[in-house]
Amino acid sequence: MADAPAKRGIPRVELPADVRRDTLAVREGLPPSAWGENSEALFLTSSFVQPDAASAAARFANEEEAFIYSRFSNPTVTMFERRLAALEGAQACIGTASGMSAILLLGMALLKAGDHVICSRSVFGSTIMLFGREFAKFGVETTFVSQTDPDDWRRALKPNTKLLFAESPTNPLTEVCDIRALAQVAHEAGALLAVDNCFCSPALQRPIEYGADLVVHSGTKYLDGQGRVIAGAVCGPEQLINDKFVPVMRSAGMSLSPFNAWVVLKGLETLSIRMQAQGDRALQLAGWLEQQPQVARVFYPGLRSHPQHELAMAQQSGSGGAVVSFTVKSTDATGARKNAFHVIDQTQVCSITANLGDTKSTITHPASTSHGRLTEDQRQAAGITQGLIRVAVGLDDVQDLKADLLRGLAGLDSL
Repeated sequence: MADAPAKRGIPRVELPADVRRDTLAVREGLPPSAWGENSEALFLTSSFVQPDAASAAARFANEEEAFIYSRFSNPTVTMFERRLAALEGAQACIGTASGMSAILLLGMALLKAGDHVICSRSVFGSTIMLFGREFAKFGVETTFVSQTDPDDWRRALKPNTKLLFAESPTNPLTEVCDIRALAQVAHEAGALLAVDNCFCSPALQRPIEYGADLVVHSGTKYLDGQGRVIAGAVCGPEQLINDKFVPVMRSAGMSLSPFNAWVVLKGLETLSIRMQAQGDRALQLAGWLEQQPQVARVFYPGLRSHPQHELAMAQQSGSGGAVVSFTVKSTDATGARKNAFHVIDQTQVCSITANLGDTKSTITHPASTSHGRLTEDQRQAAGITQGLIRVAVGLDDVQDLKADLLRGLAGLDSL
């Protein structure tokens, strides 16, 4: 390959061909070193010593496959990439410094001035800013459309459309897109479909099975699972990753650190059981919230009241995920914000932070945090109202979470 250090020649773990996903989550990666460690090794080194000058020249020219420099090739990062690719059912994966740098890499690898992107208007606020403002500086146009209407995506197509980008479920309203339908729209137009799988993770959903070309992750969230490090990744076809993504990584260096890769690698070992346990708690909390008189609406794919409930249950396995959003009742936007802040401020168990995916339950006001940089028109288009609260359910006892929210909800009557 012209500028891509391929990794196919690096030895693989010897596993039976038919091992299942939970086994891959604890076994896939690299073989142990000569010391025979059972827990994956952490390679904290910036560079790798070559045996001689000729070998160094051949390896830098990609004539030989070997680790060279940790900006673009490191054993610990490779272990994480292989494991996540296996869990997603993808041929390859490339790790990045954060979830947003994964989307930045996606754009830099696939887009150029004059290209057109179609993106859900319901995605994470920073994603809207990246496509709508930062990529626009370099001549890439983005059209934002309804998350849930494939015809809206089709109507937005242009001859220069190269990429369709969606989250499913979205942050924070948990809207679910029909991945198979969007893949058909993209492929009929000769474009690629990328799906941000942050909320579900491969434990609950594998977009490639429904036709997505690329899967984007913020490893900061459920892949790590304990709020420890920042990480990201893109999964997809091996040729596309090696030909398009690795050269950009080699030049631009939005690299995943080996330490962070190791932390997320170990987090993947418990991903399945964490997602199941947190999803079970989220479903209980969502059902309880629907019964509270101070709550106007609950957003959770596992509830039958969710507009895309059947689609979510068809695409996702096990649960509706671990994120529950709800709006508090109010008479106007000012009152809605005041009420939402009151509920949040009365919590004593939930952590008030915009991060999610932790074993500790977190609570936030999206309109002033994750989507705070958007204009009010953009927030309204995305459905982000001032009365909206997002709870990312962790492993806290669900009865304690109910009591925590009730402290604030019960007090709304006296405001």
